[in-house]
Amino acid sequence: MSVAEQVAEVRARIAGAAVIAGRDPSTVTLVAATKTVDVARVAEVIAAGVPDVGENRAQELLAKTEVAGARWHFLGQLQRNKVRALAPWVTCWESVDRAELGLEIAQRAPGARVLVQVNLGEEPQKGGCAPGAVAPLVETLVGAGLDVAGLMTVPPHDGDPRRWFARLRELATGLGLTELSMGMTEDYAVAVEEGATIVRVGRAIFGARR
Repeated sequence: MSVAEQVAEVRARIAGAAVIAGRDPSTVTLVAATKTVDVARVAEVIAAGVPDVGENRAQELLAKTEVAGARWHFLGQLQRNKVRALAPWVTCWESVDRAELGLEIAQRAPGARVLVQVNLGEEPQKGGCAPGAVAPLVETLVGAGLDVAGLMTVPPHDGDPRRWFARLRELATGLGLTELSMGMTEDYAVAVEEGATIVRVGRAIFGARR
């Protein structure tokens, strides 16, 4: 299948999940995760109507900035020293997990739109702050002038992710945050049922990573 056909299939699944949850499918933003995807295929996904594209690595994102019409989301763990180079390109920083990183973003991109990444399972190999640290981090980021839009997570691989998505929704609701970036190729439909407003889909659009 072509990239456009894959996008149509993903959008149909998002719409179906939204209907199950009694939601408007247009409230869900599809982010095409372009890790290891070349520039030509990134251009294809944008031409297919998906301008929001996400990268996990600073070097890869910077190598693809020539693609016209992209709204770049940064998805991966990020070192502070990469922020300056990324600042002109990133529309949404989805993986802010500590105050030092947020303050660097505030300096290099004042008022930037950010999501706080939450490590719900408190897994040491993953990025994200602990659930108990979310509220003070949000307060710090707001105080620095950032647009803290919501929360992001990558749930543990321990079976049904639904409970983790529900937990993120509860955290966001308690803080008055509206954006929930959760769900990838394996589980984005379940994430939409549980309230995701952003899903990050790679393999279901582009196929297996090369």
